[in-house]
Amino acid sequence: MQPGKMHADEPDFTESLVHRLIASQFPHWAGLPVEPVVPVGTSNAMYRLGEDLVVRLPRTAGTAGEVAMEQRWLPRLAPSLPAAIPVPLGRGVPAEGYPWHWSVFRWLDGANPVVGEIAEPGQLATDLADFVTSLHRIDPADAPPSFRSEPLAARDASTRAALAALHEAVDTGAALTVWEAALGASAPTGPAVWIHADLQPGNLLLANGRLSAVIDFGCMGLGDAAVDLIAAWYLLPAHARGVFRAALNTDDSAWARGRGWALSTALGELRYYRESNPAMAAIARHVIREVLADDGST
Repeated sequence: MQPGKMHADEPDFTESLVHRLIASQFPHWAGLPVEPVVPVGTSNAMYRLGEDLVVRLPRTAGTAGEVAMEQRWLPRLAPSLPAAIPVPLGRGVPAEGYPWHWSVFRWLDGANPVVGEIAEPGQLATDLADFVTSLHRIDPADAPPSFRSEPLAARDASTRAALAALHEAVDTGAALTVWEAALGASAPTGPAVWIHADLQPGNLLLANGRLSAVIDFGCMGLGDAAVDLIAAWYLLPAHARGVFRAALNTDDSAWARGRGWALSTALGELRYYRESNPAMAAIARHVIREVLADDGST
């Protein structure tokens, strides 16, 4: 893997590439300034285009498949949600040496929450619960499966493999206790619902202390509502988790599955990003610590 890249098959991204793509496919936006978006996304390279737009280019062939789904479904979901989400304004095609489809979205103002520095975590917990509730209520007709649509048990082998690889960095015994409790929880009842499936700090925007936008819907689709509970450990301190859980009226089994999803996801991210993306690895370590410190009774 080349220095500075997070994925082995990632192309080279430059401001010049974005200028060329825009000039050839969206000439009415040619000449607008291009600036990389920081912090850097793990699945997509993002460049602000002028004041009001953002260009989003998948980093891998796997995430490139998300473009068509986002173009189709985000405009349909947006009217039913209490916070802003990205709505595509243009769809680009492979060109200029870039191999995949890509998107132009309207820029959404706000800042990513910094875990441990959230001014009003109880308010964020309430805002997150409102968003999750609204998303889960959207009509699931014809919706695709989520990237995380599998039952939790299907992740057993990969989760144990991640634990084995991280045995020097993680309390394996404590993690296995949490994981096995999650596997032993009752399965979800009823049909699958719309889920975001990746409610992490980098995928939320706050303005004036409130949730203003939810971004990066690449994992969206139908799945177990408990997947979206990962926000409790990715974002919220212990005292605010109870607010989130109460607002969602989550039962013990769903909470245990959500805790398992948070642990499994964070272990996979730490294993994958510990060398290539220190910021993501730090978030994953934080989540693992929070999950293991939480007795699941919040």
